[in-house]
Amino acid sequence: MHVSYKSKKTERLFSDGSLQQKHGPRRAKLIRIRLASLEAAECLSDFRPKTGPERCHELTGGKRGQERQFSMDLDHPFRLIFVPDHDHVPLKDDGGLDWGAITRITILGVEDTHG
Repeated sequence: MHVSYKSKKTERLFSDGSLQQKHGPRRAKLIRIRLASLEAAECLSDFRPKTGPERCHELTGGKRGQERQFSMDLDHPFRLIFVPDHDHVPLKDDGGLDWGAITRITILGVEDTHG
């Protein structure tokens, strides 16, 4: 899967030593593992069902539901947040996201989605 970042600043954060400074060694290691998993995947459906250490799932409700954001578990309560990066977000006939057609994502950052 192709992985990009919402900004040059975000890309720098995820690609150099500042990731560990900002998030600590444990979370930085988990972030690198999740990014490697995403880059190795053919499409987002490689993470279905939403079990396992990644627990990839679509965020719903409020602003997040409108933007079609996804999250992957890091260390509780932090999540890696990303969105599909397609001109037209792939949808199924029922209006739901077509995870099998999502082959490009944009990383937005790391958040506590419960806070």
